[in-house]
Amino acid sequence: MIKAIFNTFANCFKIPELKSRIIFTVLVLAVCRMVALIPLPGLDGATLAQFFEQNASKSGGLLGMYSLFTGGALERCAIGSLGIMPYISATIIIQLLSAVIPQLSKLVREEGGRVKIVQYGRYLTVLLCLGQGFFMALSWEHPEKVFGEGFAGDLILMKNAWVYRIQTVIFLTAGTLVLMWLGEQITDRGIGNGVSLVITIGIISRLPMAVTATWIKFFPPRGVPSNWNFFHAVMLILLMLTVIGAVIAVIQAQRKIPVQYAQRAVGRKVYAGGTSFMPLRVNYAGVMPIIFAQAILMFPEKIFSTLAGLTRAGSPGFSKVCEAIYVQLQYGNFTYLTLEGLMILFFTYFWVATQFNEIQIADDLKKYGGYVPGVRPGQHTSDFLHRAMSRITLAGGIFLAVIAIIPTLLYKWVDVPFEIGQFFGGTSLLITVGVMLDTMRQMESHLLMRHYDGFLKKGRVRGRF
Repeated sequence: MIKAIFNTFANCFKIPELKSRIIFTVLVLAVCRMVALIPLPGLDGATLAQFFEQNASKSGGLLGMYSLFTGGALERCAIGSLGIMPYISATIIIQLLSAVIPQLSKLVREEGGRVKIVQYGRYLTVLLCLGQGFFMALSWEHPEKVFGEGFAGDLILMKNAWVYRIQTVIFLTAGTLVLMWLGEQITDRGIGNGVSLVITIGIISRLPMAVTATWIKFFPPRGVPSNWNFFHAVMLILLMLTVIGAVIAVIQAQRKIPVQYAQRAVGRKVYAGGTSFMPLRVNYAGVMPIIFAQAILMFPEKIFSTLAGLTRAGSPGFSKVCEAIYVQLQYGNFTYLTLEGLMILFFTYFWVATQFNEIQIADDLKKYGGYVPGVRPGQHTSDFLHRAMSRITLAGGIFLAVIAIIPTLLYKWVDVPFEIGQFFGGTSLLITVGVMLDTMRQMESHLLMRHYDGFLKKGRVRGRF
């Protein structure tokens, strides 16, 4: 099997077009990594990088997740510290607004409307970069409030505060826009989805750190006892294989709804009928519910922690209540995990409700002479699709909740460092596996057109979209 995979990759370089696309993609991704390594002027990125390295096992939560998506740029105070996330956020906001604003919804269906939607997303990206960049510049002025009381030192090397802030915002905005442009270039001239690959290469860049942390766990420095043995190694390998296999299976899982098309005449042309199917993906929401849930759960913890400190002198009773709630909402506690699972289920249904329009699908089927066997066209088809999607969405939401809490359980309860646990589930694994499957699907399509064998002899790699 391994030999067949190597032969398939060798065949990729026998096709001139595919070879040029792969080389172009690799070169552009190398440039993206440079953006994550070039430090911002006026900031002492080495001090912050050293602090993150010393406290790598404590870097869970939203800060650790954001640093993961930026490929470590946040830890180095690099130009790409905002990463590609403002562009992702802008795209999500535009998609959600398109589902509730009739003007945007109409624009999406018009010819050339997609181009305008993309332009609106770029404009919104600039606004988000300016806002997030300004707050990030302020956070670097007071690093002990963001990274913890254990941080000692000053990151700012400039005397004029406003010159530093304006300069930092400009560089951070430019870094995100460069990453956005490079991602679009990969999509047009390379292989795979460019924006997704930019995030994935940042996640994979943390792999050497995870390997080093694993090696230290099994072979600590002389004089330091090791709590891990051969049994732990076998269990970690089996867990990783199980989780990756489950993620691949669920990402590609779909329910095929049969659709029958009747023979119809349009003018002088007669279109023959036929049988097809409508794929309903189990993991329709992708990784979005996990990102929404984890991001929102960070705010209550900070709010109650601040209230406990402010009211400790004036109202000690209320302060104790806020402190108790703050302790329960800390990253990894049982209450936190329960709320995270419930919120992931909620946002899974929310995302499907805003993006899956069963009424429009039923109308389109009726318009083009299609129907689901045994179901009347129109409202009955819409109700049938709604029930079917609700059932498989429940399975997809439970799967996302389980995958999301695996790294937290390993980190808090099994004493697995965060940089290791992030590769056993959560957003990082879902994004990496999904993007790899999508890239393999595109490479396989080029191979099949030139009569080469793909990556799979039985079946085909199904796309995520």
